[in-house]
Amino acid sequence: MSVSEERVLLPAVSHVVAVGSGKGGVGKSTIATNLALSLACAGSRVGLMDADVYGPNLPLMLGVSALPRPAGGAGKIQPVEVHGLKLMSMGFFLREDEPVIWRGPMVHGVVQQFLGDVLWGELDYLVIDLPPGTGDVQLTLSQEIPLSGALVVTTPQDVALLDARKAIAMFTRAGVPILGIIENMSAFVCPHCGGATEIFGAGGGLRMAERLGVPLLGSIPLDPALMRASDRGRPLAVISPDGAHAQAFLRLAQDVAARLSVVELECGRPLVDSGPEP
Repeated sequence: MSVSEERVLLPAVSHVVAVGSGKGGVGKSTIATNLALSLACAGSRVGLMDADVYGPNLPLMLGVSALPRPAGGAGKIQPVEVHGLKLMSMGFFLREDEPVIWRGPMVHGVVQQFLGDVLWGELDYLVIDLPPGTGDVQLTLSQEIPLSGALVVTTPQDVALLDARKAIAMFTRAGVPILGIIENMSAFVCPHCGGATEIFGAGGGLRMAERLGVPLLGSIPLDPALMRASDRGRPLAVISPDGAHAQAFLRLAQDVAARLSVVELECGRPLVDSGPEP
């Protein structure tokens, strides 16, 4: 794909950040949602694209009842705006119990539409929630647009870390900078006594980060309140901005923004070429 074609897809987006994982069940969508919300709360213009076409959960997690609407002619779509974010998800176009049974070319087409036919407008960050693994969506994105960087979410146990290493290897081979690792469910903190129980082991994310030479950008504890907030469509970053989890995600957002600046300097150029100055 030529540079001119890349500009057509996302002409006014400064940074495109992919959030991936090697396996499902590690809380990748929760991280992506709260990261995007925290970036928006810090004053940035943020879009959130749900590229997990087989399990699109972001409308539920954000409590969205509105639907995207046509806009701008020529098949363009206006994303839904919620909590200061612009949101697009396959979940808007499916019944609640309807599975997505698609081959690669159909998935490729949907991702292209979400990139090229959605009126994202001017954004500082477009956060993309990827499906788990190393499949068609990841390949399509790395080929269609210049990704600013990737975040890989894992839990501390060895099986999750093994799969996370595969996700990092995939991004590296595709030429996508690794912004860092996020260790989710790092420990369960008892709400009664304050004691921490390391249900999935300890220090796995840090060991992997040191081994691979990438930053560990955050460790998010396991908390039933975070799960309930997501299930109810009331994310903690919004309903409890002064709480411990919201503050942890705010620090994560700050670290991601700083890491993007560092990687951009290392590359010696803007990570996303938005075209010539007007």
